[in-house]
Amino acid sequence: MADAIDQDRTVADLGEFGLIGRINEVVTATAPGTDVLVGPGDDAAVLRVRKGHVVVSTDVMVEGRHFRRDWAEAVDVGHRAAAQNLSDINAMGGRAQWLTVGLAAPADLPAQWALDFTRGFAEECATVGAGLVGGDISRADQVMISVTVLGACIVSPVLRTGAVPGDVLALCGRQGWAAGGLAVLGRGFRSPRVLVEAYRRPEPPYDAGPGAAEAGATAMIDVSDGLLAEARHLAEGSGVTIDVETAAFDVPEPLVAVGQALGADPMQFILGGGEDHSLLATFPGGVALPEGWVRIGTVGARGELPVTVDGGAYEGPTGWTHF
Repeated sequence: MADAIDQDRTVADLGEFGLIGRINEVVTATAPGTDVLVGPGDDAAVLRVRKGHVVVSTDVMVEGRHFRRDWAEAVDVGHRAAAQNLSDINAMGGRAQWLTVGLAAPADLPAQWALDFTRGFAEECATVGAGLVGGDISRADQVMISVTVLGACIVSPVLRTGAVPGDVLALCGRQGWAAGGLAVLGRGFRSPRVLVEAYRRPEPPYDAGPGAAEAGATAMIDVSDGLLAEARHLAEGSGVTIDVETAAFDVPEPLVAVGQALGADPMQFILGGGEDHSLLATFPGGVALPEGWVRIGTVGARGELPVTVDGGAYEGPTGWTHF
């Protein structure tokens, strides 16, 4: 592992190539065994592609919009940046293999922040055997992070467009915890700690995507912007309606506590919350759900409302929108 940098040194002190050199030390020290023929340091990475479908996704994180440095340590931001991209491949029924990162930062950003971010990013990638194989660095007025992930689906990728009437809607993973943590941080608090940590470091169910694909999932999506918002994507993409049943959810005690403290219905965190990166999928009605999946609703024929809750319109928040 690369030695720590004096806390007073900034990215400008190290310079572009000095920072890249230190980042490469972190990447080399944390790299898992992957099919990387040429890694960081050249104009592009060279990768060995094996059988299956190659799947690619890109996400952007902007300081002040997607994260705050006073709410999360650099290593946590690294874990979050990796998790949201690894989850995109998971939602296709695949497994992530390689990632690249574009980092733009102010000249006075502590250089150690960039290295700690890289360490957190690499640690999260290692949980699925993926590797950081390259990227770019530039100057900006605030920290901006762009990640591209490449992976593979051994079976056919599961899209958002395959749900049919008669399917069941199912969920895998924690849901609403990150939203509860964000609500706590937004009020200037740091507890319940379990919710704050869920916001800082999500725990996507990385094995659930490939398992759902093998079990015959007809459509799937990761819950990054809100459960009902993602359900709407599935419904509109597939030309069906989806009804979510609130009785299917066990509301965890920390969400109950936050709801009471903030005067909010804790179900709002579950239905409208994102960033836990749980998986939402539809399965044929006669199929036994894979381990870890819970039935939370049904799929019907196209109707006036693409998504309903307990059979009717829902008036609460359904998820995050960027504009």
